[in-house]
Amino acid sequence: MSSRLLVLSAIAFCLLITFDPVECREESFVYLAPSCRKHSVSITDFGGVGDGVTVNTNAFRNAVAHLAKFSTDGGGQLYVPPGRWLTGPFNLTSAFTLYLHRDAVILASQDISQWPLIDALPSYGRGRDAPGGRYSSLISGTNLSDVVITGDNGTIDGQGEIWWKMFRSKQLNYTRGYLVELMHSDGIVISNLTFVNSTAWNIHPVYSRNIIVKGVTILASLTSPNTDGINPDSCSHVRIEDCYIVSGDDCIAIKSGWDQYGIAFGMPSKHIYIRRLTCISPTSAVIALGSEMSGGIRDVYAEDIVAINSETGVRIKTAPGRGGFIKKIYVRGMTMHTMKWVFGMTGAYGQHPDDKYDPNALPVVKGICYSNMIAHNVTTAGKLLGIPNAPFTHISISNVTITMASGTSRAWNCSNITGKSRNVTPQPCSLLPAEHGRKHGDGPCHFPKVKDITDHVKFKVCTYKSSHVGDKDM
Repeated sequence: MSSRLLVLSAIAFCLLITFDPVECREESFVYLAPSCRKHSVSITDFGGVGDGVTVNTNAFRNAVAHLAKFSTDGGGQLYVPPGRWLTGPFNLTSAFTLYLHRDAVILASQDISQWPLIDALPSYGRGRDAPGGRYSSLISGTNLSDVVITGDNGTIDGQGEIWWKMFRSKQLNYTRGYLVELMHSDGIVISNLTFVNSTAWNIHPVYSRNIIVKGVTILASLTSPNTDGINPDSCSHVRIEDCYIVSGDDCIAIKSGWDQYGIAFGMPSKHIYIRRLTCISPTSAVIALGSEMSGGIRDVYAEDIVAINSETGVRIKTAPGRGGFIKKIYVRGMTMHTMKWVFGMTGAYGQHPDDKYDPNALPVVKGICYSNMIAHNVTTAGKLLGIPNAPFTHISISNVTITMASGTSRAWNCSNITGKSRNVTPQPCSLLPAEHGRKHGDGPCHFPKVKDITDHVKFKVCTYKSSHVGDKDM
């Protein structure tokens, strides 16, 4: 349904139930979600004050606790109206929607004492920034089902600069939290919001499945540390689409645990679909796989990607000690402008959680397919460096045209890899010999025609009117 028809339908529906066009315009709205909710409250019903100064942590926590009572009775929706809503971390519940008005801003508290400490992820064994535990994320949830975080392009602002300064000056004893982290959950939708100034990673689903991130804008200072955009971590059936990300780190990073802890946990990231992404990341990758990939990464499909002024188009990061695998990775239809590297692979990304990792736990990198890409103003076409005695194999690059920046002298740098290429300019290194004889298709490997279960999720028109929520199947 087009946005115009959606608005007209909403007005018609609102008039039908209120007979008051002023009330419809000012107090009703519609949005798309897989599930609509029977019960609805505003954060103001629980004493919330949107002045940017009053701390609303208890208001958010109490509102969610109230709506949790309805998880088996049609679910609950929490509406955040226009205002600047300062809060510390709070948890969500199942059968729940958090909806932000276009002029609503959720502001993360800069009072670190309001951020509870929680355990390290078991697949990491310690915090990512420092040994030990970590700070809670701003918006969290564990063992949830049917969770929607959405709005009319409202904003979640991590106010992360204070955290960035403490991280750089090594004043933090624990790992920073994220803007959103949902663990062990099933059925997550995050859509139509803007995330800015995260403390570290922005959106981190972990140990979860059936996830849709759609129509999201993520903005961070280009020099902010570790402000990755979207990081599916030991997750399956993930769809990321129609997103715009400006990041101080990777725009999207797919992960699955760190060294011996990730190997023992053994939960891969798989069946991940990325399409219609625009990324700006001058110091990191548009799409990264790893470096924490010890549970394995497979069946990743990415297409229709635009990269501007970014370090690497697609980057694989791993090392001895990681174990695990990265395989069945398909990327096509990328357009890149001003890049340091188009393709990056490294088997020497040597960060480890501790000295107990097994250096003989070698990762398997196999079945990597890149096709139908154009890149301009590039410093190095590809830096593809595998691991001695564990080369990266079955790498295929086809139908790729790269225009090198003036003054560049070496287009490709390759070692410990095997594969093939077709119709690639400039000609790849000798470890990727040209294949002749085919004139059509994606080249040496083909982008599979796949449909994920998330593609079959039906969205409804959900309606907010005071305490009433209606729905209509799309």
